[in-house]
Amino acid sequence: MTHQFGYDEPKPTKRRGRRVALIIVSVVAVLVVGALVAAMMYINSLSSAYEDNAQVFEESFPEEEGRPVKAEDDESINILLLGSDANGGSGETEDLPDVPQGGRSDTMMFVHVPSDRDGVQVMSIPRDLWVDVPGQGQHKINAALSLGGLPLTISTIESLFNARIDHVAAVDMLGFTGLVDALGGVTVNSSYGEAFTTGEGYTFQPGEQTMNSEEALSFVRHRKSFPDGDLQRVRNQQAFIRAVIDETLTPANLSNPGRVQDMVETFSPHLIVDDTLDSSTVASLAWDMRGAANNIDMFTVPTAGNGYSDDGQWIFYQDEAAMAEISSAIQDNTLDEYAASR
Repeated sequence: MTHQFGYDEPKPTKRRGRRVALIIVSVVAVLVVGALVAAMMYINSLSSAYEDNAQVFEESFPEEEGRPVKAEDDESINILLLGSDANGGSGETEDLPDVPQGGRSDTMMFVHVPSDRDGVQVMSIPRDLWVDVPGQGQHKINAALSLGGLPLTISTIESLFNARIDHVAAVDMLGFTGLVDALGGVTVNSSYGEAFTTGEGYTFQPGEQTMNSEEALSFVRHRKSFPDGDLQRVRNQQAFIRAVIDETLTPANLSNPGRVQDMVETFSPHLIVDDTLDSSTVASLAWDMRGAANNIDMFTVPTAGNGYSDDGQWIFYQDEAAMAEISSAIQDNTLDEYAASR
């Protein structure tokens, strides 16, 4: 069976559980927050399984010509994290070419690991941001996946920030929400200033509340109650992912084989990485970032208001000054300072 992000799902093997366990720890611990020592030991013990069985994209990166080039002394790492909600997203459609990796990404996050490895910046990109898609003209940024698969998506984001993408991973939001049951629920801090009720009938209050998987999925999908629509939805996704990370990376969970197995069974169908995110890269990042667990910055790319495109699509306009600041901050390894100013 072909995954919506463009790879053929492998047949189950006896090492599948070990491989998936590694990938879960890698994505949660490395792509977003860095690793605890226990996670590092686990990654090392399973590195051969990662090499043999990791699920990878059929095609990830664009042609090298024209891509941004890093300075020789720049040791930062930029990771594009895509989230899909094919089973309950906005339902929005557009007449676009049918390509092998076609589809929409409901969530885009630019993950920046600075050269000093002292923290991680996770920058959400609104899916309705109006941008230039190379060779295709003006579109919402999430249209790039339908127009040209991952290579065009990467080209679009690299052009937007003038920053090179080093790795890419895709996760179905159902994979994250499935972890909620395996974790026995998560405590999410809702930033919205008043109570809101979703279409599924769940009511969420401001502040912290414990959610099961159905509540969490409804929480991250909802946007109709919010004046700024998808921007608050992005904040809710950030709050949810932070809650999952905090709960997953507790020593009690990482050292519990039964809990890890539950995570494996629920998360395994929902994750794919590029072929350069190999075991040595994962292990190196995990070790370098072992002290960064309490230094995660999450923010959303600023916009310059909203309106309608010439063809009638509801969009967010770019804040060009903010884009220039972000681009400079990524190149100067000062994105943490920019995030702190938000």
